[in-house]
Amino acid sequence: MFDTTIAGSLPKPAWLAEPNKLWPQWRLAGAELDDAKRDATILALKLQEDCGIDIVSDGEQSRQHFVHGFLEQVEGIDFGKRVEIGIRSNRYKAMVPTLVAPLRLKGRVHAREAQTARAHTPRKLKFTLPGPMTIVDTIADAHYGDRVEAAMAFAGVLNEEARALAADGVDVIQFDEPAFNVYMDEVKDWGIAALHRAIEGLACTTAVHICYGYGIKANIDWKATLGNEWRQYQEIFPALAKSRIGQVSVECRNARVPMSLLKLLNGKDVLVGAIDVASDTVETPEQVAAVIAEAMKYVAKEKIVACTNCGMAPMRWDIAYGKLAALGQGAELARKKFG
Repeated sequence: MFDTTIAGSLPKPAWLAEPNKLWPQWRLAGAELDDAKRDATILALKLQEDCGIDIVSDGEQSRQHFVHGFLEQVEGIDFGKRVEIGIRSNRYKAMVPTLVAPLRLKGRVHAREAQTARAHTPRKLKFTLPGPMTIVDTIADAHYGDRVEAAMAFAGVLNEEARALAADGVDVIQFDEPAFNVYMDEVKDWGIAALHRAIEGLACTTAVHICYGYGIKANIDWKATLGNEWRQYQEIFPALAKSRIGQVSVECRNARVPMSLLKLLNGKDVLVGAIDVASDTVETPEQVAAVIAEAMKYVAKEKIVACTNCGMAPMRWDIAYGKLAALGQGAELARKKFG
């Protein structure tokens, strides 16, 4: 009961990449970089285990960015044609590659890190992939000219890699869809259908992570405009409850999302974000347990997984792991109180 996991990314060690950046530059190249990514993956697993995390992750140590780390191995994406676009409904600007031709995987995308992780932990292993809608929102499309067609094409290549990850021994495959709380009508029209294409044929647990974004200034400023209650999820939770996705990951700690909305996810495992990634303040175990207790009012306790609000890639390394320790200790405290 109250297993713990992380939403996705963890900070990279300073010897691997620039610290405290969402789009860090690698410190190494070639075979040295490959070896460093492997070492960082093993270190991330060990530290999660030490913190009491039950369902561990590679921490996205081998990816510069959660979307582009996947796209680097997809034919049809031209990183030589980078353009600046507004993403997440123009919330902030980013330099993104261009979609120029039909999509096809060059080969396995994440085989090395998934197989390394599986070989170095006995715990359940989660692996994250970008969701189709979020990919479409994070590239410049010069080929399909239609978001739905492009999303379904991306869902197809995501499914190919997801099936291979499951064969590698991954227990949970999570698709990250921060775009889901920006384009709510599209989620219901085609976003969930694209996810269904991405999980086709998977026997492992599937999850979708939706959130209000990393703890970067553009997201913090945007959240300040949303008022005292963030009710975007009210529009999409009923559709997610009817979907074939097994788990839904949402932010709860220091969020203005009414916790009562979680009851709209009836039947799903809910990854309850009990760690705020937009603050450097390390939570106490008691605060983590309090978030779990509040979620229990609306979600059956056996359906709750304690999680972080979002990825921690831009966060200071020591703060991130302090927060993970609090997550593990807080879940243990909740088990003693409510188990």
